[in-house]
Amino acid sequence: MSAPLTVLLAGKMSLSQADGVRQALQTEWLVEAVDPAATPQQFSELVDQADAMVCGPVPHFPTCGRLKFLQIPYTGHEWLSPDAVPAGVVVCNTFEHESTIAEHVLLAMLEFQVGLLRDQDPWMRRNSFGTRSINSGPFRRELRDATVGIVGYGHIGREIARRAKAFDMRVLAQSRTIRQEPDLVDTYFGASGLEELLAASDFVIICAPLSPETKGMINAERLALMKSDAVLMNVGRAPVVDEAALYGALAAGQIRGAMLDVWWRRGNSENPWPSDFPYQKLPNLIMSPHSSAWSHEMVARRWAFVAQNLDRLARGETLLNPVFIGTAA
Repeated sequence: MSAPLTVLLAGKMSLSQADGVRQALQTEWLVEAVDPAATPQQFSELVDQADAMVCGPVPHFPTCGRLKFLQIPYTGHEWLSPDAVPAGVVVCNTFEHESTIAEHVLLAMLEFQVGLLRDQDPWMRRNSFGTRSINSGPFRRELRDATVGIVGYGHIGREIARRAKAFDMRVLAQSRTIRQEPDLVDTYFGASGLEELLAASDFVIICAPLSPETKGMINAERLALMKSDAVLMNVGRAPVVDEAALYGALAAGQIRGAMLDVWWRRGNSENPWPSDFPYQKLPNLIMSPHSSAWSHEMVARRWAFVAQNLDRLARGETLLNPVFIGTAA
């Protein structure tokens, strides 16, 4: 009988999931877990014994040639490049957050239309009925027949479209690759159709990844194309949107509002806010601290996926969600 394969779970996040991974695996694995920051010597001893690693950034990768597979337990992989990973090692990432983020987006859209949490509930706590009731007071809006434009139609965009359709919304989508999904998307736009999508949408949802082509893509000129009562939401990457231009558009009332879950920087002791501009003072902005994907269910799905990919490696099956193959000598 051959010895089991060894997987090294490296880092605090991976370390905390070791027992769950052991229980979820259907093939035979030796599961080792270590936090390189806390016990660097132990990490150095274990890393060269690994057939597979589940990790974020680590001090170094093995050099012995045993490693076959590196699983990132989340989506972002901008911190890693092929020339940093041993040659031949398959690197995969993990999604499973798309439905959670889509729910966050729908919640924000409903809040802009209904104002239940930011208007109606505070009003009634102050005034009881006051001047408002079923036939008086300010009208709310509906999502029905509103147009949502999704910039970057991938895993997240598809789940947003699915939920938007349940609310009888019109769905526009823009991405480099046009997908034929007529049940979810009414109109597709290729790379040249961004301006048309912006002009036609009541809600613009940024789901695009960050790349040299997308950095600053939503600039002052493109924000000016949006309807004056449109809302921009970003759950992709912050630098896709020009930081100064969006602040200016919101502060001037050029667009109705925004929801931001991704930010241009993390706060520090000198300035705890995630932007050089005082976004936190804008009344027409809904803010969340990059938490739109954070749920118990999402974490469980991600680690079930990690175990599934390890099982696929053990069985000699094709790995899911490959990102690239390492090239380092």
